[in-house]
Amino acid sequence: MKLLKIALSIAAIFVVSAVGAQGVGTVKGSIALVGGTVYIDPVATPIENGTVLIRDGVIVAVDRQDKVRVPRGTTVIDCAGMTVTAGFWNSHVHFHERKWFEADKVPAADLTAQLKDMLTQRGFTSVYDTWSNFGNTTKLRARIESGEVSGPRIRTTGEALMHKGGVPQQMAVDTFGPVEEAEVADAHDARAATKKLLDSGVDGIKMYAMTYPQFAMAEETMAAAVDEAHGRGKLVFAHPTLAAGLLRAVNAGADVIVHTTPITGPWNDTLLDAMKSKDVSVIPTLKLWRYETRDAPPALQRNLTNNGIAQLKAWVGKGGTVLFGTDVGYMLDYDTSEEFKYMADAGMDHRQMLASLTTAPALRFGDGQRLGKAAVGLIGDLVVLKGNPAQSIDAFTAVEYTIRDGRVIYQAK
Repeated sequence: MKLLKIALSIAAIFVVSAVGAQGVGTVKGSIALVGGTVYIDPVATPIENGTVLIRDGVIVAVDRQDKVRVPRGTTVIDCAGMTVTAGFWNSHVHFHERKWFEADKVPAADLTAQLKDMLTQRGFTSVYDTWSNFGNTTKLRARIESGEVSGPRIRTTGEALMHKGGVPQQMAVDTFGPVEEAEVADAHDARAATKKLLDSGVDGIKMYAMTYPQFAMAEETMAAAVDEAHGRGKLVFAHPTLAAGLLRAVNAGADVIVHTTPITGPWNDTLLDAMKSKDVSVIPTLKLWRYETRDAPPALQRNLTNNGIAQLKAWVGKGGTVLFGTDVGYMLDYDTSEEFKYMADAGMDHRQMLASLTTAPALRFGDGQRLGKAAVGLIGDLVVLKGNPAQSIDAFTAVEYTIRDGRVIYQAK
């Protein structure tokens, strides 16, 4: 449904113009999302026929439509029959592909289109890049934050820590270009490399607990990186590959596990209890396993995918924290529908999925006072969905508007 010019006795209403290359910048003025079902957060009872009012980029009112006064001059979006939630996070992306290279020189319209294709048309207002060229990604981020390019908030780990000699061979240079990494052989190397990354301004640290079995990072090596990062108040992401790598990373103090480990079969209670006791968060990336084995026999694809689903189900059963993430940028298929289906197969309901997209990442990444809810006083990052995920999880992929800082950065045609 397109934006409407409607007459209200209490307001003069204007129509939002279509989104072009204009980005976030300094947001002024008011915008009201009127008539939709509003999820303040994944737990509260949704507000039927609700209104969310944003002024100067901040949410100032959330209530039933008849209880919110829309000021004169406010831009109104008719959300009747739709659902309004907080903006989505994708907690595992990469800006590896060649199309992102020299981000300071790529035309703004091209960057906006690329971000739309990969992220904003899917409702993502915030993303965590968990390995890319830090200098280039910060150039991309700067152009978004300046308002020149429409895109999400970007946090980034920059280059990953890798066991010496363990650079993944699957990173084809024709698609991804030169791979950047910080190779470490021991705890001394890991501490020094982590310090260098932190000094450069990264938002967190990414380490490969294991790329291949022969390239496994020792627990004390990872612990040194974790100690350095935590000393600066930064989180550590760990790529596990196998259950052994996962347990090693958990014991070393990693905060976020960026994949399930379907190669190694079920997660047993010993592993799950260790993960829960250390309060780690898990990004399942379930669609990745079919994508990675797309040229393999179908039986192998099904086996790996089902193993990942079973691992997520066991983790959710333990009450573990799940963060939505898809590994896009490495995975070149950006569609999110399959990920939601697999999460449902793991027993997650629409509220748990919404938490993985909103409140869970906001809290994990230290933004719970600013982002993650459609609540008064928080930043106006919102998603408008054509349906209601309570009725069908397909609604999570039916994005009509993506709004960041109170400005539409994507609208469906």
